[in-house]
Amino acid sequence: MLIQEKVNQAKAILTEFDVDCWITFVRESSLNGDPTLPFLIDGVVTWHSAFILTQSNAYAIVGQYDKQGVEDTNAYDEVVGYVQGIKEHFLGFMKRINPKKIAVNYSTGSEICDGLTHGMYLTLRDFLYEIDFQDRLISAEKIISALRQRKTKAEIENIKEAIRITERIYSEVTQFVKPGKTEKEVAEFMRQKVKEAGVTYAWDPKSCPAVFTGPDTAEAHYGPTDRVIERGHILNMDFGLKYNEYCSDLQRTFYVLKEGEDKAPPEVQRGFDTIVTSIELARKQMRPGIEGIEIDKTARGYITQSGYPEYPHGLGHQVGRFAHDGTALLGPAWEKYAQKPFQKLEAGMVFTIEPRLPVPGRGIATVEEMVVVKENGAEFLSTPQRELLLVK
Repeated sequence: MLIQEKVNQAKAILTEFDVDCWITFVRESSLNGDPTLPFLIDGVVTWHSAFILTQSNAYAIVGQYDKQGVEDTNAYDEVVGYVQGIKEHFLGFMKRINPKKIAVNYSTGSEICDGLTHGMYLTLRDFLYEIDFQDRLISAEKIISALRQRKTKAEIENIKEAIRITERIYSEVTQFVKPGKTEKEVAEFMRQKVKEAGVTYAWDPKSCPAVFTGPDTAEAHYGPTDRVIERGHILNMDFGLKYNEYCSDLQRTFYVLKEGEDKAPPEVQRGFDTIVTSIELARKQMRPGIEGIEIDKTARGYITQSGYPEYPHGLGHQVGRFAHDGTALLGPAWEKYAQKPFQKLEAGMVFTIEPRLPVPGRGIATVEEMVVVKENGAEFLSTPQRELLLVK
């Protein structure tokens, strides 16, 4: 049902962008798959396969043994299964369609839209040379971006459930965390809960969950260590799950109370409050039509004006079938982000908002929430952390 939904959505997007034809061209997709393929079929293909969408129709040309699985999606008007080779069938379809523009999956600025390998691109060009269509190729970046970013109701529901389970495990680990336990022990407790929930991880389980306690840690993208949780330190976690192939991505911050303390010291509380305020300022600014760079400027400016260094990454990324998904980004105009921060927000996009700042001698204060862009603003999908989680 979801594939039918996304294929129909893709046809409408082709009409919107005035593109005649979009081709996803793959082989041995379990080994070298295109990130777009799960929107088009349920499973993998073996031999050269072409999924051809126009503004009104959807066609698939696949190896004979893959035909039934594609037909079972009920998303395609015609599915051809071949034995000896794809070229004859492919060229027949292309001559019948005779598109002026043929969008294919390459991009210099968005990894999520760059699924066509160089070898497959050359193969496609060679095929099209035979009918003099080779100069009609364009990048499908706009099409793929829109398809991934404009979440349907079913996609949002899957993300919500992934968030719900993630928040439940966060609640459970809050009762488990104690001074003297190690980062690895905390992570192992959470992994056991993931197993009990029957779900999978949103990214590599070597660093999911990520657990960082105290100052002088790797801070991000690193696995739990034997470091012991100590009183007077900040503890933060980065954790996400995948439910029905859709992801969550949330971070939470704890403070480990010293003997005799019943609340966090002023510098820790101020750092945490600064993070929470910056998230809310950013969320309130988010709406369709605004560029991601403007949202980042708001949060980044508030944090630096409060006396903290700017965080060394973008404010937030999109989430979908991957923890890092989509093209548009809430981020600064840095080389590594290319044109992503200048993409305009659209209704249906799901973003994280995840600023961070250091509290000297204590650790890193960071919170990561998830929001969905609506027609008139942005709404939390996660339950926002408003208070420091205190560990006794």
